[in-house]
Amino acid sequence: MQQQEIVNFLEKYFVSNHCEILDRHPGYMTVQLTIDLDKQLMNRPFYWTYVEKTGGEPNPMKLTLITDRDQTPDNVKGDFIHFGAPRLHQIFESTKKLASYIRLYQQKPPGAQGNTPLFPWLGLNVKVSYKSDRKRDVLMSLGLQLINGIIVEDFQDKLEELPLTPKIPDLTYTMSPLVKPQSGVNRLQQYVRGFVESQDHAWADEARQRWDEDLALLDAFYEGIDEKPESYEIEKEALKDQYEPKVLVEIINGGLFYLCQNAI
Repeated sequence: MQQQEIVNFLEKYFVSNHCEILDRHPGYMTVQLTIDLDKQLMNRPFYWTYVEKTGGEPNPMKLTLITDRDQTPDNVKGDFIHFGAPRLHQIFESTKKLASYIRLYQQKPPGAQGNTPLFPWLGLNVKVSYKSDRKRDVLMSLGLQLINGIIVEDFQDKLEELPLTPKIPDLTYTMSPLVKPQSGVNRLQQYVRGFVESQDHAWADEARQRWDEDLALLDAFYEGIDEKPESYEIEKEALKDQYEPKVLVEIINGGLFYLCQNAI
């Protein structure tokens, strides 16, 4: 399911940024990048400086992303995409630059009579990273209705099933939020904190055990030396950086969504 979430995110990311998906297969996709995305993702500053100075014909690259190796032919080469992959992290960073915040409205349902109220929702896509000498990322998509305070998970998936537009449709009006957006962000952050606290933290205990074992080896190496050299402290600090368990929460993007009453 996590890999399918990645596929859905990638397709939405590229289509929203006007990239043509040249090939779409169960295990991979090939995308024709725009000039802007080539500059952000492909690390070719010298090429683009040369093109812009000489007035040459720009030639943005194609990008192949593999999401399932078992379903990808051996002759297809590209970046393997999974949570924690450098390329996916780069795309997350690009998303924050391009569209960290959005406002969309649900189109009026066919057959609806009179003026239709649209209810405000705050949506956040959040990445939770569990880090030690090993790493695991979890992507959460949360929605908070800003009138009754209800919180739903998999909010992005639910939004993708709705017809949304950047302009408020005719014969609709927006309901005023009772929960301010900043208060809504705080509520969703508390929800994420509760989610993290409810998880099994055996991974952290196991990381600390591996840390203690390597620290014991380090101490044994310097055993008998009364005054430890600077290299000891450097190596000890390096072990801390490597093994110390951390949970990092990062908001990828978010927005306000005005939806019909029973849309979600």
